[in-house]
Amino acid sequence: MARSFEDLFIWQEARTLTNEVYNLVDKSKDYGFKDQIQRAAVSIMNNIAEGFESGSNAKFISFLNIANGSCSEVRSMLYLCEDFHYCDGQKRTELQSVSKQISAGIKSLVTRLTSTSEE
Repeated sequence: MARSFEDLFIWQEARTLTNEVYNLVDKSKDYGFKDQIQRAAVSIMNNIAEGFESGSNAKFISFLNIANGSCSEVRSMLYLCEDFHYCDGQKRTELQSVSKQISAGIKSLVTRLTSTSEE
């Protein structure tokens, strides 16, 4: 197991995704949309971090589930990024792929934590 949340690949990828999202909507004047997608991206990495430090597998799993929900929100909002012409289809697909990898990593970690809790 990782010694800190910074060691977790899913947190590292979430940090990268967050930076990509911020760069993507940097010049947007649609402040409501911009705020929503940025907050969802930040929520992924922060919930992973907060859960890691929470002190129990059950709490960590709960935070990971929230992070996974935020991952889905970012993935959904990326369609709007394309629709609103903040990015093209290739960039949307690229970022959605990163989000899916994070989501798969979160699910894998939840499975490991669940099996560890049952032992």
